[in-house]
Amino acid sequence: MDSQKKQQIIAELNQETSKIAWSEMQKFFASGSTIFVTNDLDLLDVASDLVLDNSPRINTLMQDNKMHPVTDAQATVWLVENQWVWAVVLAPYVLVQPISAPDSN
Repeated sequence: MDSQKKQQIIAELNQETSKIAWSEMQKFFASGSTIFVTNDLDLLDVASDLVLDNSPRINTLMQDNKMHPVTDAQATVWLVENQWVWAVVLAPYVLVQPISAPDSN
C-alpha cells in the first residue's frame, strides 16, 4: 500500500471529521449505517483502510470486535449519557468513536 496515498486520504478525511452529540446521530443509527470503532484505534486510519479497500485489516478489526455496527445497547447508553463522538462519513456509513473526555479548552 502506498503510504503517501494513505496520508493524503487521511488528510482529506480529517477535513470531514467532526465532533457530534450521539443524539444527533439517531437517524443514521436507525438506518443501520453507524459503525463503532474502539478508542484504541485511530479513527482516520481505519477510515482510510476502508477507502483503500484494505479488506484483510478491516476483517481482522471486525473479528477482534474493534469495529462493528453500533449495538442497541451502546446507542441506548450513549443517548442516556449524552455521549459525544468523533464521526467521519464514508457513505453509506458513518464511523463513530466515543470521545472519552471533554476537551480542556
